[in-house]
Amino acid sequence: ENLTEEAFVAKAKIFVRNNENCFYSKLLPGHITGSAWVVDSHMERVLLLHHKKQNQWFQPGGHADCDSDIRRVAIRETSEETGVPVENIKLISDEIFDVDMHVIPKSKYGPRHVHYDIRFLLEIDRKTFIPGNDESYDIVWALLNNVSSLNNNLSTHRMVVKTRKLRNKIKL
Repeated sequence: ENLTEEAFVAKAKIFVRNNENCFYSKLLPGHITGSAWVVDSHMERVLLLHHKKQNQWFQPGGHADCDSDIRRVAIRETSEETGVPVENIKLISDEIFDVDMHVIPKSKYGPRHVHYDIRFLLEIDRKTFIPGNDESYDIVWALLNNVSSLNNNLSTHRMVVKTRKLRNKIKL
């Protein structure tokens, strides 16, 4: 199903209204997650992690663990997955940057389920040491123009396009 972001937003709103425990990671058939599109100060590079569970390059993010402040979740998950202290992570905007829905396939970690992923735009200084953690094989600052070589998902492409537009607006 190739839905637009507007459709994801509509479905996420319905899901939240109908599921009091939507931030609980054991809720099936899905739950709310928080993630971050982390850029450098010039919005020329994006921080991507080679996640072990899915063996793919993604932005930092994860389960809300019953925390309904999904912005705080995105920042916390970024800190946990990069090893960068929260005080070195800058929230660029309080606004939601992107909304996506994606299926997590059945695995040894659990049954097939849906992540309703709420994403925020964050900034980390590229000079900051990024130790990572054991959830990822590697972490890179990918040039915006090279992100698709690591992850060519539609949602990732959508965030690259949004970043280009934002960067061009700031440069005006």
